[in-house]
Amino acid sequence: MIRVLIVDDDALVRSGLTMMLDGADGLRVVGEAGDGDQVTAALDAHPTDVVLMDIRMPRVNGIAATAKVRARTNAPEVIVLTTFDTDENVLRALRAGASGFLLKDAPPAEIAAAVRRVAAGDPMLSPTITRRLMDRAATEAGAYTRARAALAALSAREHDVAVAVGKGRTNAEIAEELHVSVATVKSHITRVLTKLDAGNRTQIALLVHDAGLV
Repeated sequence: MIRVLIVDDDALVRSGLTMMLDGADGLRVVGEAGDGDQVTAALDAHPTDVVLMDIRMPRVNGIAATAKVRARTNAPEVIVLTTFDTDENVLRALRAGASGFLLKDAPPAEIAAAVRRVAAGDPMLSPTITRRLMDRAATEAGAYTRARAALAALSAREHDVAVAVGKGRTNAEIAEELHVSVATVKSHITRVLTKLDAGNRTQIALLVHDAGLV
């Protein structure tokens, strides 16, 4: 059973997501929080696998809250919720450690699938929106140089795995492409995370895109 915590300052959104996810196979909403400053207490009270995190909240926003969540021991994964077209902070949330993002008007099945995917260790990166985010990331001063320098520390095979992660490939897809076992892919990803000082696969993907490799 995948345990989900919902963080949003809109009670109607929280209620809707709770009804939606509690009715999905293999998912259970274990708690809610109405602002980012309530997340720590909620996680202390409710062991959680995935947090659905609103970006814009009145006291502590989703970016700061995501960073606090990901700094915890055995931290749950975080999916940020956004209206994207009016929100410029999604990229910052990804850099803070979020594993992906969802539009708030996404269909119920898509939200449930994203929670399952992230809980399994794969980032939730919608190709169209991700491309726009990565393009913005690439315009940041020095992003290209920093990314290239970081990736230079990887071995050739680790570099191949990192690029595949940047393309949004799952472990199984990477294993098939590189003709290795899934266990070997997981070992490579663990080493890549350590060498790049990355918190999750999404941050690997950001570096790969910043380096212009995808």
